[in-house]
Amino acid sequence: MPLPTTIRSLTVEPLDVPLIKPFGIAGGVQRVAEVALVTVELEDGTRGYGEAAPLPPYNGETREHAVDGIHAVRAGVIGEDARSWRRIAARVADTLPRLGDTFLRSGAARCAIETAVLDALTRHYGIPLWAFFGGAERKLITDVTISIDSVAEARAEAAQRATEGFTRLKVKVGGAEDVARVVAVHEAAPGAEIMLDGNAGFTVEGALDLLSDLRARGVEPICFEQPVHGYFGATLEDVARQASIHIVADESVGHPNHVNLLHENLAAHTVNVKLMKYGVAEALAIVDTARSHRMGLMIGGMVETKLAMSMSACFAAGIGGFHFVDLDTPLFLAKDPFTGGYAQRGPELDVSPIEAGHGVSPPDA
Repeated sequence: MPLPTTIRSLTVEPLDVPLIKPFGIAGGVQRVAEVALVTVELEDGTRGYGEAAPLPPYNGETREHAVDGIHAVRAGVIGEDARSWRRIAARVADTLPRLGDTFLRSGAARCAIETAVLDALTRHYGIPLWAFFGGAERKLITDVTISIDSVAEARAEAAQRATEGFTRLKVKVGGAEDVARVVAVHEAAPGAEIMLDGNAGFTVEGALDLLSDLRARGVEPICFEQPVHGYFGATLEDVARQASIHIVADESVGHPNHVNLLHENLAAHTVNVKLMKYGVAEALAIVDTARSHRMGLMIGGMVETKLAMSMSACFAAGIGGFHFVDLDTPLFLAKDPFTGGYAQRGPELDVSPIEAGHGVSPPDA
């Protein structure tokens, strides 16, 4: 006889979520958030929800890849006990098909399935996920991102975000007017700390030139996230050493061993942890590895709705100690299709209202 926590169904549904305006990074532009909703139902009727939100300009993964991957592993999830969520996560990671001729397996599919299973499990027991992950904190302070737009748009958005109380502005760079845009952001919000995010779009020389030009204009960024490629850290090390700036590794980290390599090369000071890249179980291992090397932590995401962002907020608040928080993409949506989750007041994200799971549900649930 099945247990109450046995998974009896898993479904996936594509959703198109319009953005207020196109979201530009060094690798390209996303005009609509193409996500997928995964629903897991337990034998006792409890439902849990997960989101797959790949960002094609970031790593080439598409919603089609994620949905195909979820369908490919669905049969191996149904019938499992949600209490064995790490075993489920390992099986999904091992059996997901690769994306084309690359080594990459769908991180968005892993994230969606693990999130839905954990959400169902903790709703079954009436436990919020921030408590499940440790309950270290209840509130986070997020930055907000200025995407690659015109100089005038960047200036206007920075001024608006400053009036909303944001004190850290993360500026996407890798465009033709980077220096002018960053200077405009600094002038429009002079009290805000400036973070740069290159999404691996620079050469070492280009990254160093950008920092030199900004410093000559009185702009001193507090960090530079993934300015260059360098999966094993060598080129990141060059920027860190020559520019004397705090380096955050993002695209260079897809596995705990990558964190070891970055540490060995003195190539990064902080690791950006993104559940959408590799799921929850892998993210926990990456956090442990980073902490073993006394490296800093950032929590981030792709272009995600309140569902995935609330999961990441519960993860970061529960574990605690994330110096950088980049959970802002629901602010870019024209309309979020989900309800519940953390409460937001300006840059403050408060997970304490979440009573079970990640607290987010479809409006028809």
